[in-house]
Amino acid sequence: MRTGFFPLLIGFFGIVLFARLVSLQLLSNEYGDMSLQNSVLKQNIYPERGYIFDRNGALLVSNQPMYDLMVIPRNVRPFDTLDLCTTINISIEELNEQINKAKRYSMRAPSALVSQISKQDYAVLQEKMWKFPGMYIQRKSVRAYQTDVAANVLGYISEVNYFDMEQDPYYVKGELIGRQGIEKTYEKILRGTKGVNYLQRDKFNRIIGKYKNGILDTLPKPAKDITLSIDVDLQEYGTQLLANKRGGILAIEPSTGEILMSVSTPTYTPNLLVGRARSEYFNTLKQDTLNRFLFDRSLQGQYPPGSPFKVLNALIALEEEVIDTNTRFTCYSGHFYARNQFMECKCPSGVQNNLNKGIHNSCNTYFSNVYRKIIDKNNDAADGINIWSEHLSSFGLGNYLGYDHPVGQAGYVPNANFYNLWYPNQKWRGATTVSNAIGQGEILMTPIQLANVAATIANRGFFYTPHFVKGIQGTFIDPKYRTKRYTTISEEHFTPVIEGMANVVKIGTARIAQIPGVEVCGKTGTIENFTRINGVRTQLTDHSMFIAFAPKDNPKIAIAVIVENGYWGGRWAAPIASLVIEKYLKGNVKRAWLENRMLNGSLLDEYAKVTSNKPFAINE
Repeated sequence: MRTGFFPLLIGFFGIVLFARLVSLQLLSNEYGDMSLQNSVLKQNIYPERGYIFDRNGALLVSNQPMYDLMVIPRNVRPFDTLDLCTTINISIEELNEQINKAKRYSMRAPSALVSQISKQDYAVLQEKMWKFPGMYIQRKSVRAYQTDVAANVLGYISEVNYFDMEQDPYYVKGELIGRQGIEKTYEKILRGTKGVNYLQRDKFNRIIGKYKNGILDTLPKPAKDITLSIDVDLQEYGTQLLANKRGGILAIEPSTGEILMSVSTPTYTPNLLVGRARSEYFNTLKQDTLNRFLFDRSLQGQYPPGSPFKVLNALIALEEEVIDTNTRFTCYSGHFYARNQFMECKCPSGVQNNLNKGIHNSCNTYFSNVYRKIIDKNNDAADGINIWSEHLSSFGLGNYLGYDHPVGQAGYVPNANFYNLWYPNQKWRGATTVSNAIGQGEILMTPIQLANVAATIANRGFFYTPHFVKGIQGTFIDPKYRTKRYTTISEEHFTPVIEGMANVVKIGTARIAQIPGVEVCGKTGTIENFTRINGVRTQLTDHSMFIAFAPKDNPKIAIAVIVENGYWGGRWAAPIASLVIEKYLKGNVKRAWLENRMLNGSLLDEYAKVTSNKPFAINE
């Protein structure tokens, strides 16, 4: 027994040793890879990033050459640090910090020591590279923005971080990635695919030629260009109209869902986030919590919709057959009162409004009664509000619309579950939640959702998913952007609502939005605005809101405008929207008096009244 044990033990270890030798010599490339890292330099070849054009072919984003100083830490030998720092304009402390970072990343793999060196500095540095062993220059391109507007749409690119590299092994340290906007959404299309060159080195780490005569080299695959749906001239005009104001404009082509403009102010120039000073500028923008330059109000700003929401309640009421176009309600003493809910109304006491008058007079009393009829239908408020909520959801409300931009907010549409939490005894009815009648309750919407509502009404019941990209070189855009999405409202109910919106501009609250020769349909909104200052809920100046589409028949543009602290809808939002519509449909603006008032108007004094750094866009 004992004599047989040792031969077995020796045999077992022999098998293990043999298996390990087979693994190391035949199956594993570990030591071969290490040897190659010592003798072969792998250099990535980057294709030029794809160009971006506007809908009319105007170039928005191109490229410019930049250079990275790369380092392989294990190959570094003593060098003149002062000479290098002077040449590339960095401090010795910064140089040492970057070398230490490269060492922590990998002693053998190349890392970017200094990124985005200009052509001028590169020309000087190239002559001195023999002085800096273990370093080499790698050429790549960075963005050159050909416009000073649309930073919120275009986004920017920046160096990859460890999270990016963990998420996608394609990227290595020092490479660039689309970080926001269209640059992020269409990153894989705009970046192309990098190629690789393998270069043979001698024992002194000098390049002596291609490794294996270049048989392992790969060519980069070109990136694709993208054409956006935005009109850069319209984008620039909208940005000018919102100068010295905080707000957003979003316009859609109803027949396609293409986004014609997406303006958010205050804004910044896209080229600020290009080059070695990018981080400094980015931190400055990020730290301004009052102006919120990086916050896209057209996509992320969540606001109570105010009176534009009344047209949705009208459509739901018609569909649920709780009113018809001739249903009238009397406005008593200029207010509506029910179940401890007081709501001021601007209509004269005793006036009777039908649907058309209720819309163009923006009668709070009329729509409060309409809302109660919807919710209290069949004497079941929970069922009524769930039906109401489902109708709103069919317009894309309370959810992301699915557009091709990485930022946004879903807004909010309450249902029975929400109010059951607030009223545990479930003793609530339409009158309890009547603020929803005029878009001042728990409803929250973004400007893109409001513009899409206008487009849906213009189309009489359907919309296309809004999108920023019109075309991609050599391929097709996502089919979902070509698919009609229908609401739960029957087509015939849109006609009387559109007539009411046409009268809003003809004889109602938005007469200032009239455009000679163009029939505009719209709805103004004056939105109560609250924020917290030193922990106290404080009411600030109302927001100015307006939605519209034009022309009334065969509409070409639908738009939503929000101007924060802009008093009432007809003061800022409606005039700005009408000027944008005129510019788009006619090519020029003839109402110079109105244009000058909007271009030169400022709300900076209004914003200066509040010293809190809480954003105005958030209603609490």
